[in-house]
Amino acid sequence: MNDDELARKARNILIVTEGFPTYGGLAGRDLEAFAQGLEEVVDEDYLKYRMRSTAYVVEKLDAMGVPVFKPAAGHAVYLDASACLPHVPPQQFPGHALACELYLEGGIRSCEIGSVMFGRRDTETGEFQPAMLELVRLAIPRRVYTQSHMDYVVECVGEVFAQRDAIRGVRILQEPPLLHHFTATFEPL
Repeated sequence: MNDDELARKARNILIVTEGFPTYGGLAGRDLEAFAQGLEEVVDEDYLKYRMRSTAYVVEKLDAMGVPVFKPAAGHAVYLDASACLPHVPPQQFPGHALACELYLEGGIRSCEIGSVMFGRRDTETGEFQPAMLELVRLAIPRRVYTQSHMDYVVECVGEVFAQRDAIRGVRILQEPPLLHHFTATFEPL
């Protein structure tokens, strides 16, 4: 599109209606993967394995002193970013800062579920209202990661946690009015 503002609006609507712009359409293999997932999700042996994989990561991180939510979920591990980075105020997005550090340290892709996703600016005052929790989700897709991957994640999270005092917050450079957690841009403080 030749109009940047119109393109931004179109991308935001696309996220709501069809998915992130880089996802493309659903290929046949994607539909097959969905069908396979629906079969596996009711297989008790598979579910036990999956629950044990996430519990393993939670147990290892907890033993290292990393603030992690317990009991373990079946699909992801949740780090408590506020407890990991108590020196980073909510207005500096500790969850996003922690997610960035995990990526820089070990290429670990994670998701901030906190003030970037759920915080809001008061429309009258412009003041930032943070979210109740600052989490970082480490999703564990089915049939993707091995035991050595889980050990690698534990090691990298441990390295980042050991250097937590040096981690600084981030600030938003640009954010759209809706779904800003998908397309906002940040810079480190």
